[in-house]
Amino acid sequence: MTVAEFDTSSEVRWHRRTFVTFERLVLFAALHIALTLSCLALAFIGHVPLIALVLGVGGTAFLIAAFAIVGSQASV
Repeated sequence: MTVAEFDTSSEVRWHRRTFVTFERLVLFAALHIALTLSCLALAFIGHVPLIALVLGVGGTAFLIAAFAIVGSQASV
């Protein structure tokens, strides 16, 4: 996402930081819901519950780690 700088007031910077943080939260939630639904499909429809469990736990850990790393490196 590209946002052009138009004002340097602290209120605008605070609002932009809040917006970007909320955007990351929504993206994380959407990705986690998709991961959960795919794991449920593997477990119940695909009859491979062990793989679904490993994928669900590993995928959740990966999502948390990835968003923590990206969030700590981002400069808003």
